[in-house]
Amino acid sequence: MHQGDPPASSGPPPLGPDPAVGPLLLRSFSAALGLVLGVLVAMAALGALGLWLARADTLPGGSFTAVLAATVLMALGTPLTLDGSAGFIAQANAAVEALPLSLSLVGALVAGVAFLRPLRHRAVAHAGELLVRAVMTALLWALAVSLVTLAARHSFAVSTGNTITDQLGSALNASPTVGFRVGLGRAIGFGLLWLLVVLVLTFAVSRSAPLPPRLLRFQNGVRPAGSALLAVLLGYVLVALVAGLVTAMVHGPARDVLAVVVLALPNVAWLAFGLGLGGSWHGHLSTGIGLPMPKVLSEVLRSAGTRDTTVDLGSLARQDARVWVLAALAAVALLCCGAVMGARGARRAEDPGRPALSRHAVGLGLAVAFAMLLIGLLTRVSTAYGLSLLGVGNGASDILGSLTGGSGGSTTLSGSVVLLPDLLRSVLLGALWGAVAGAAGGWFGSRLRRGSARRGRPG
Repeated sequence: MHQGDPPASSGPPPLGPDPAVGPLLLRSFSAALGLVLGVLVAMAALGALGLWLARADTLPGGSFTAVLAATVLMALGTPLTLDGSAGFIAQANAAVEALPLSLSLVGALVAGVAFLRPLRHRAVAHAGELLVRAVMTALLWALAVSLVTLAARHSFAVSTGNTITDQLGSALNASPTVGFRVGLGRAIGFGLLWLLVVLVLTFAVSRSAPLPPRLLRFQNGVRPAGSALLAVLLGYVLVALVAGLVTAMVHGPARDVLAVVVLALPNVAWLAFGLGLGGSWHGHLSTGIGLPMPKVLSEVLRSAGTRDTTVDLGSLARQDARVWVLAALAAVALLCCGAVMGARGARRAEDPGRPALSRHAVGLGLAVAFAMLLIGLLTRVSTAYGLSLLGVGNGASDILGSLTGGSGGSTTLSGSVVLLPDLLRSVLLGALWGAVAGAAGGWFGSRLRRGSARRGRPG
């Protein structure tokens, strides 16, 4: 061997981890931990405020923490199961499927911002890095949801309001109790589905989020409509917030109105948007169990008793003609959305093989149709409860009243609130409205481009 020659290799290079993998995993873990903690803190803080306004701190048994944990899980789409018993005398059961969308929206916004923050200075992201970060986030999120689920169960004794009945129940070891719980498997499943939808929508509506090179060609077809429609939906929430605060100050009762604002503002705002576009829901309200909703909506749902009735602008207008303003508001909002898309399109190079009018019509039509599908699924309510005495009938004192929000002392403990979307009608009308607004926006953008070209042409 000559001096200066490299040493002979004694075999294949030693196997070991890629030096770049360790820092990537560490960064992904740190970012995922920050995201999970940020989302939980934001949702828990808002939920605690809303539940306090709704007087949930007065529930018996010191169950506020458990109720808060259950509310956070419900905001992820997880159904809540209520059950109760009075020994061998009676058994009660209930189910609540309703999303407190204020918590869902705040959690989604925090998750989106936290996931994109480490990527804010990039134009392109590698698919492998995004996958590693998403998997790490999902693992920590599943662990966090599991811990919250363990706290989301409680059982406590409830007074019937009758001293003799309470003493008799105690003597017979049949004092009425009420409990609520969330299944661990369902909570993790719904929690991971919520996270997946949030991350996909974050990249679909963000105008600056970096994408892998293979997906860059799709961004001009999805993001303009998605970001413009997101602005419309958030604008509806802001308008509803102003209306709620004014109602709290002028009409009251302030604490009850603010509870609805804090817990369920997007439920009301986006239901109004869907109804304004001609969408419809169906359902009934057989007795009040404390779920907050506008008075005009509750009157329509009560009108049919236990039978389902249609909820649309026509049925609401028979109770209050002012609801027709929702149609005008939706039309103006979507036309503004189309105009924003057209203005943004006028500032960038357009595809010469596809006219702007048809491109904007298809893009916004699909976006609004998808939005109507999501609004229908997110605003659905299915709540029922009952108390069976020795398996015969549903007559009993209002044992579940303090938990469900109903008035105490009623003689019937059974009822239901159902509000389900007519998805096909809502999606089709959303696509039609979106296509019209998108075409108008494409025409507006074409006029802007022609005007800019004339101003830039030498005289």
